[in-house]
Amino acid sequence: MSEPILIVEDEFFIAFEMKSILERHGYEVCGIAADLDAAMTQAEKGVALALVDLHLRDGLTGPEVGARLSSEFNAAVLFVTANPLVLGDGVAGTVGVINKPAESTSLLSAVSYALDRRRGHTQEAPECIRCFT
Repeated sequence: MSEPILIVEDEFFIAFEMKSILERHGYEVCGIAADLDAAMTQAEKGVALALVDLHLRDGLTGPEVGARLSSEFNAAVLFVTANPLVLGDGVAGTVGVINKPAESTSLLSAVSYALDRRRGHTQEAPECIRCFT
């Protein structure tokens, strides 16, 4: 079963590094989006998990992107940001946040946890994630 991952990040080198790490470990990255409109268009093709930065090409739209991907596409959403405090208590329907830049082990642990949680498996979150729900 394919579980496509969407990277929502406007910094090309960061997005490419995340994509490379994920694909090297067997994950399918279905696309990279740099703003809200591109993220919604990519999500229409199917997305299981979205890794979403807060500040995108169109401004501070990451929280809206995450909320919409969760509610409209039933995607698990992890925010990846250098500014996690901007999210306060979190965004309804999303998994949580990891700090950017994320080391490969943290990124992989967070992705594995979010996908398992989407499948209905319960387990303790890795230390790299601040969970919202």
